[in-house]
Amino acid sequence: MKLTAETENGSLPIEFRREGDRVAAIIDGRAYDLEVSEPEPGVFLFKHEGLIFEASAIRDPAARSVFTVSLKGREHSFTIIDPKRLRGSGSGDAQADGFAEIRTAMPGKVVRVLAAAGDSVEKGDGVVVVEAMKMQNELKSPITGTVKTVTAIEGATVSAGEVLATIE
Repeated sequence: MKLTAETENGSLPIEFRREGDRVAAIIDGRAYDLEVSEPEPGVFLFKHEGLIFEASAIRDPAARSVFTVSLKGREHSFTIIDPKRLRGSGSGDAQADGFAEIRTAMPGKVVRVLAAAGDSVEKGDGVVVVEAMKMQNELKSPITGTVKTVTAIEGATVSAGEVLATIE
């Protein structure tokens, strides 16, 4: 599988193949042969060249392709891009009843509000920008519709999981 990870420092091409508990990966041109286990949801153990590394991964509920990964005491935010999904039909994140909530994945600060109540938005349009861990994350609309409410206020501190806007 080929993916791209977007970070604050640019793009990293990723290619991997999973066979049982082993993963062969090429990340930014470097090859890795890893033994992988998931002892609990969202927590992964990687064994590489006799060393064991623990990582946790949290998916942003508002932007399903955004992940925060903790490794070696540091947190990193990634947007994963799957070229195959970009070409697909993409019903993706739209909810069956045509209603969506834009939520934060982690505590942060609202940097910009890009849409106001009553604005029309397309799926993938930016709605709010939140800064967390020195990275700015644009929270995008998972559906095409109209912005119903915007509770985000520029400069305000927000908690993880807080609803910042609704789209219908």
